[in-house]
Amino acid sequence: MASIQIRKYRDEDAEAVKEIFTLGMSEHVPSTFMHVLKQPPTQMVLMCMFCALMTSSKSFLLPILAVTLLLAAARQFVVYMFNRYIDTSLRKDLNNISETYLKQKNACFWVAESDGRVVGTVSCLPAESSPECLELKRMSVCRSHRGMGIAKALCRTVADFTRDRGYAAVVLYTSVVQTDAQKLYEHMGYEKTREFVAPEVAAKIMNFTLFEYRLDLQRDGKGN
Repeated sequence: MASIQIRKYRDEDAEAVKEIFTLGMSEHVPSTFMHVLKQPPTQMVLMCMFCALMTSSKSFLLPILAVTLLLAAARQFVVYMFNRYIDTSLRKDLNNISETYLKQKNACFWVAESDGRVVGTVSCLPAESSPECLELKRMSVCRSHRGMGIAKALCRTVADFTRDRGYAAVVLYTSVVQTDAQKLYEHMGYEKTREFVAPEVAAKIMNFTLFEYRLDLQRDGKGN
């Protein structure tokens, strides 16, 4: 088994970090598409279109083709939304990690390295909505290195850093489709504290829920 080292980000890690983040986010496209299909507005539109076209055309072929095209368009829209989020994240902080994290007080960015290759990332910075907390961000592990405890080690790194800086808790945000991440955080002692729908109109229509999790460092068994 390859040895894993958790260390601070270096400038030469930039491309690997962006690749891991991009691939990790893209993995959520299928589950998000399925979430969209399960929503009542989507099912209503598909059913109404199918019935209307079948009634007007007296044929199954046209409504089936139309529904198929609509589903393809819906999936492309999901891909577009994820690509837009990825681009926004790159511009916001991942294109300049040193400025965003390493040069800021009470912020840091780490990578997990295996045999000289970056295979995982995580970061934290002061939480905008909770001044007493640091926020865990940009958690991602390469698919090829999952199941090796890397994500847990990255979580512990953030918790230790937060505790050392004197903050009361770690908070993070994840989405309804990131079920594996939710299981990991709950296993690590995080508690779900809030549910809310993303502010974008499309997210509200499709009930794309976000979850806030909190790890209280005075109650995780390691506090003072």
